[in-house]
Amino acid sequence: MTALFEAKDISVRFGGIRAVDSVSFEVEKGEIYSIIGPNGAGKTTIFNLISRIYNTTDGQLLFDGKDITRSPAYTIAGLGIARTFQNIELFTNATLLQNLLIGRHCHSTVGYLSQIAFLPSNRRAEIQHREKVEEVIEFLDLQRYRTTLIANLPYGVRKVVELGRALCTEPKLLLLDEPSSGLNVEETEGMGFWIEDIKKDLGITVIMVEHDMALVSQVSDRVMALNYGKVLAMGTPHEVQTHPEVVRAYIGGESEVDA
Repeated sequence: MTALFEAKDISVRFGGIRAVDSVSFEVEKGEIYSIIGPNGAGKTTIFNLISRIYNTTDGQLLFDGKDITRSPAYTIAGLGIARTFQNIELFTNATLLQNLLIGRHCHSTVGYLSQIAFLPSNRRAEIQHREKVEEVIEFLDLQRYRTTLIANLPYGVRKVVELGRALCTEPKLLLLDEPSSGLNVEETEGMGFWIEDIKKDLGITVIMVEHDMALVSQVSDRVMALNYGKVLAMGTPHEVQTHPEVVRAYIGGESEVDA
């Protein structure tokens, strides 16, 4: 398998705190790779580094053969990296369809004057964007909510809509930050099925930050566990979840490393 994404000894410091400390890992094409760890372990910070919201203090980020360590954040979606957030970031006073169309912005190639004049090139582009959005709506079974305002949707549906908006960017790599956050057991199980279908049917590589170990076990090919910004273990879901250092990090107590 070929690595689609690679982090090489990445670190980031905030003042005197190392939120991420010399972390290295590779994610292969077509893989679901999960990052777990207690609160404050550095999981979302890694996502912020990949998304280029934060700059690395040290290390290198490689995506699809390109060094993105210093790439501007506004270029990341265009490169093929999409992201969802733990706290839903949708436009609540816009419809589901309008929110998904926003996900097509990174593929806009029509000039400003063409948009004003609504030239044939602009009309063709609008049709293409709408067709792609409709494909995502059908894939996620959101047809009944197409014209519904986000403010009027149940929380669980909003989580799926945010997933849909990320898919509308046509990513090669999808970053899922706590996709089960706020969901009940049934909704979490459904989210797991969507994630598996995204890999199987759409061929999209996924990196997931998640606390729900049942979901991690359900969908993950490999898992990396963090604590205090350092890697504790890597391997299959079972190997990582039963690793002594990972168990200590979750239940507390002094580890062999610290002893």
